[in-house]
Amino acid sequence: MRFTPAAMDEGYPTQNRRQGRSAVCLTATLESAGVSLPVILRNLSQEGALVQSSELPAEGARVLFHRQGLSVPGRIAWSQSRLAGVAFDSPLYPHELLRHIPAPEPRATAAQAKGRPGFKAKPLTTAERALIERWATESATKLGE
Repeated sequence: MRFTPAAMDEGYPTQNRRQGRSAVCLTATLESAGVSLPVILRNLSQEGALVQSSELPAEGARVLFHRQGLSVPGRIAWSQSRLAGVAFDSPLYPHELLRHIPAPEPRATAAQAKGRPGFKAKPLTTAERALIERWATESATKLGE
């Protein structure tokens, strides 16, 4: 199973990247030296994760990544501002990875996107048409003065 690179990868260190990552925005936890830190999971691959938090362990620190029953040991591969890359000690199996990546929302088909219920265009009345024509004519004349 192949995962496509995410748009979130732009601007983050990618020189040692072996797998594409899937963009997400989910809560997770990093445990390091007995301290549990809440983080936002920004992207995820079989090999690692991009996390965001105001408090992050230092680069090279050993961590335990937690997300909904998944616990994966790893290390902070890099840290920059409020972002950090977590390199897992062993790759996730595809079924573990997919469990944490929401399925894309289906797009509306052309038939479904024809219009909103209760919001329909109505033809202009003769009085409305005359008002618009008068407004357009008077405005053009005043602009030319």
